[in-house]
Amino acid sequence: MMATSDNVDPAELAKFGTMAQGWWDPKGSARPLHDLNPLRLQYVERVARAAGTPLSERRVLDVGCGGGILAESMARTGASVLGIDLSRELLDVAELHALEQQVRLEYRSVSAEALALERPGGFDLVTCMEMLEHVPDPAATLHALAALVRPGGEIVVSTLNRTPRSFLVAIVGAEYVARVLPRGTHEYLKFIRPAELARWGRAAGLELRDVTGIAYNPLTRAFSLSPATGVNYLAHFHRSAS
Repeated sequence: MMATSDNVDPAELAKFGTMAQGWWDPKGSARPLHDLNPLRLQYVERVARAAGTPLSERRVLDVGCGGGILAESMARTGASVLGIDLSRELLDVAELHALEQQVRLEYRSVSAEALALERPGGFDLVTCMEMLEHVPDPAATLHALAALVRPGGEIVVSTLNRTPRSFLVAIVGAEYVARVLPRGTHEYLKFIRPAELARWGRAAGLELRDVTGIAYNPLTRAFSLSPATGVNYLAHFHRSAS
């Protein structure tokens, strides 16, 4: 039975809540998310197409949606999107931006675990980007994602690999040298190796179909898909229809 308690670290919520007001500033503290978002959307659209139905025709859940950068992009394709987060500050920003931009989607302050009890199998596609490394029990979150997606549906997550290179790039480089992220955004010991993620997925009844790395060019501020998974990576899980 899935636990109903929220799998959340209050310190993490507070940390990201302080970033809320500048969330939609492409040169602000959320700049890396703005730079990364086109690639995230491209990957999600690819997964949806490969599964036989375009993203525009999907019921989509974005878990840990923050201020809505990805959720709003998916809604613009025509998808029916629900974004959930436990930071009220970020949801307020997301809702206001969607209203200003006249983008139709829904936001709710609810945990993945609680929503899984309310709407099991309620979505064709579930995304969870840059969140697993910020929760106390990422395996429990993956179980909730598995419960939320319908049989035959798809799950896309992204996270950081626990390697010396990711420590140098994501923490030393991004937070202390380039200062594109606030100090303390990440904790190295919470980074997740692909093998760990795959094991949690199997335990949740999911099939891991793809792991793709993300490369970054600091000169052009451009992200691209890469076979190298030593820093950031995307993963695609499938829930069996049987």
